[in-house]
Amino acid sequence: MSPTTLPAPPEQGHVTFLGAGPGDPGLLTLRAVEALANADVLVAEHDVLDVVRTHARQGVSEVHTDADTTASSTPGTGTPQLTVVDGASTTAGVPANRDAAHLVMEAARGGKRVVRAVSGDPGLDAYAAEEMLACASAGVPFEVVPGVATAVGVPAYAGVPLRDAQGTDVRFVDARTASDRCWTEVGASDGTVVVSTTLDSVAAAAGELVSAGRKPDTPLTVTVAGTTTRQRTWTATLGTIAQTLKQAKVLPSPEGGRPVIAVVGERSAAAQRDRLAWFESKPLFGWKVLVPRTKEQAASLSDQLRSYGAVPHEVPTIAVEPPRTPQQMERAVKGLVTGRYEWIAFTSVNAVKAVREKFEEYGLDARAFAGIKVAAVGEQTANALIAFGVKPDLVPSGEQSAAGLLEDWPPYDPVFDPIDRVFLPRADIATETLVAGLIELGWEVDDVTAYRTVRASPPPAETREAIKGGGFDAVLFTSSSTVRNLVGIAGKPHNVTVIACIGPATAKTAEEHGLRVDVMAPEPSVHKLAEALADFGARRRLAALEAGDPVTRPSERRPGARRRRSTT
Repeated sequence: MSPTTLPAPPEQGHVTFLGAGPGDPGLLTLRAVEALANADVLVAEHDVLDVVRTHARQGVSEVHTDADTTASSTPGTGTPQLTVVDGASTTAGVPANRDAAHLVMEAARGGKRVVRAVSGDPGLDAYAAEEMLACASAGVPFEVVPGVATAVGVPAYAGVPLRDAQGTDVRFVDARTASDRCWTEVGASDGTVVVSTTLDSVAAAAGELVSAGRKPDTPLTVTVAGTTTRQRTWTATLGTIAQTLKQAKVLPSPEGGRPVIAVVGERSAAAQRDRLAWFESKPLFGWKVLVPRTKEQAASLSDQLRSYGAVPHEVPTIAVEPPRTPQQMERAVKGLVTGRYEWIAFTSVNAVKAVREKFEEYGLDARAFAGIKVAAVGEQTANALIAFGVKPDLVPSGEQSAAGLLEDWPPYDPVFDPIDRVFLPRADIATETLVAGLIELGWEVDDVTAYRTVRASPPPAETREAIKGGGFDAVLFTSSSTVRNLVGIAGKPHNVTVIACIGPATAKTAEEHGLRVDVMAPEPSVHKLAEALADFGARRRLAALEAGDPVTRPSERRPGARRRRSTT
């Protein structure tokens, strides 16, 4: 008699309760990034998903819990409204009675690895605590990945230390749920009080503290959108905060229900914030910078701009398409395999991409480059080759251009070079500088059109209006073609927008289009261009402070205001 085969037990899922921090994606822990990379399902409020989704694997299912926007349903209160987003990015409504805990449990019971991401730290989130208890009761295994608590992270970004050398007592209060007894206790203390509240309730919270015994002249800071480039902080006292917010034209406002962190105390360093506000004093803090390049091309440049506090916005001005007749490219790639070439020279990331795609079409990989010398112009082109598995043999030691490459390119020597031919895959509109220079050095060149560049489609209407209406603080032009194409597809940037150009030729093209150039890179490099813009922003900020004027962004200037030419 054959043994009876028992059905396999259902696969057990797992839940990770993950703290996403106060808003800056850079504050995610290494453990959080690891958990996100292995998740099958993400569950979070929409703004939290924006922080964590970039670390999730492709195809992960998303569930975002959009809290009711009424005053009574601020984060941590009320019933979330749920929307499920599957791996194909289709959306379907979810009945209101299916709360986040139910969806977490359902996914876990289905054998899924669930990440339940919350703002700040899970230990301070009421929903997370309830969902942990539900998992424990149902026998669903779970873990907790702590995050930077909002009440701690936001003051740090606002330049407000919570303790001093004397070991100041620190109390944390959620004004939305605080009892009279709680206010009495913190009012009787002389330590620092960190209050979680909303913008339109700050004055009421200040009044509670004064009624409980705090002096009206006690220093106070209020920070909204903490740790993000929308962060804004006001310094006042318990007695003047209402007037300060009114004078700043913050209230009354439709955004009055936005969460804020208020720090109260004589020794909370509120009076020294002008010296400690490291985040909001970044040279391009809050600047909306237009980068007329694709996301792939602009990745490192956008990261650099973010390090200066800017908010980069990529707008492609060109689109890349295959050549009209692919036969020439096909013959050249086959020639690589059969030993036709001594060198292959890449002058752009797009050229690397075009060759790589053709390799994949033929089932080839980086091993086909064996025995061939490889040259690359520019750091990004070299990095694209390295990502392909190919380390360039030659990168210009000086100027990153065709001319710079020719400066370092060896002349053809029939003794040392068994083959005299160079494969040059490039754009259809490339100049002849490199071809002519290689021929002069004794090389034969197969100049092959690997891709075509065409003007990109116009950006969305909202972006076009922002460009023409002064919604951007600066625009970076990295070539003459980006000037011509941006003006062609979106219109001319407003006169309050700071214009930054990578070199004299680009600046000349910008001026020919009626633009006044404020910043020019000291050398033709996108990273030097970003540095030059940051220097411009730092000088502009310093000038405002020395004049006793408020620090504003260019887009906040009075329309039609004249701009000074940069000496950069």
